Amino acid sequence: MPALDLLKDTLEKIVNAQKRGKRELTINASSKLVLGFLNVMQKHGYIKAIEELDNQRNNKLLVQLDGKHQLKKAEAVSTSLAIKTRDIKKWTNRLISSCQVGYVVLTTSAGIMDQEEAKEKRVGGKVLGFFY
Repeated sequence: MPALDLLKDTLEKIVNAQKRGKRELTINASSKLVLGFLNVMQKHGYIKAIEELDNQRNNKLLVQLDGKHQLKKAEAVSTSLAIKTRDIKKWTNRLISSCQVGYVVLTTSAGIMDQEEAKEKRVGGKVLGFFY
């Protein structure tokens, strides 16, 4: 799954750049999956802004890392875990050590969202990854 490897590489770059104290990061290759994941992170204040730099050959993203929260860990889940609405809390507990702090990102029929929004909309889906 090349898209998932792209997501994994992107999340590693973001965590490493934030540990080094960088304020901006350019991601050379992006996809709708990566952009959706980063939008969820932006919604929760881990990323300040995302700008798409479109040249003719590939899409680049300029990510500003001055969010309200310091990102400690962000990982993509390599196996596609399909979960139902009633199992979201169980999988959140398995993936994140402290449930009040982190977020699990799901891809659903209603779009890419975190576990709280999926519970609210009562949709299940596949786990993309998590961050805290």
